Amino acid sequence: MGAQVTITPLDGIPQVRPGDDLAGLLIAALEASGLALRNQDILAVTQKIVSKAEGRYRDLATIAPGARALALAAITHKDPRLVEAILAEAAEVLRAQPHVLIVATRHGLVLANAGIDQSNLEAGDGGERVLLLPEDPDASARRLQARLNQHFRADIGVIVTDSTGRAWRLGTVGLAIGAAGVPSLLDRRGEPDLGGRPLQVTEVGFADAVAAAAVLAMGEAAEARPAALVRGLAWRAPQTPACALVRPKREDLFR
Repeated sequence: MGAQVTITPLDGIPQVRPGDDLAGLLIAALEASGLALRNQDILAVTQKIVSKAEGRYRDLATIAPGARALALAAITHKDPRLVEAILAEAAEVLRAQPHVLIVATRHGLVLANAGIDQSNLEAGDGGERVLLLPEDPDASARRLQARLNQHFRADIGVIVTDSTGRAWRLGTVGLAIGAAGVPSLLDRRGEPDLGGRPLQVTEVGFADAVAAAAVLAMGEAAEARPAALVRGLAWRAPQTPACALVRPKREDLFR
């Protein structure tokens, strides 16, 4: 890590719509702010604008809930059509109780409602549209990274962030659901601690830590700053995608 780490939220990013050139919008916002990306800068981008650009909407009016969705809707008191959309994105239902539906997504993420959201969507749709996570968040990060690297002639990292709750803790924090150009998981096992003893179990969720800090700076309500430049971090570890952060189910003691 360098002497100073800075996080600069980007202003001036317009409402993103399906098919928009998201990389182009980010480049324009960076240049309007007088910022040029450098090696080992990290651009954190919210899942929401990635999903919007990729057209990851579903219209609830077009969904016919099946028997399982109807049964879970009766337990959770959620719209059965929304439950059907959640099930389509889920690999496993973990918890269902009033107003709560926790699933493991196809990406391996454990999230409420499979990460499906209706907040900060365009007004005027009658609340009938929902927004899904990107189909492949790591691939989304790689595509953005390639464009940004080419434009700025730099080697940067991109992290796609989402906000999530945590077991046993109130409140949401930023989470890395997609990453490119960074070591998402830093394995420090075998390195000496202050006393010279080798670390036995220490693995650092580098991409999650960056995402949490960036989301705190970007805001999660009406701030309209869906991207942030994180500068001052340095690493020599191999690049790993965000999917490397998903704990294998056989090691998961919390389910």
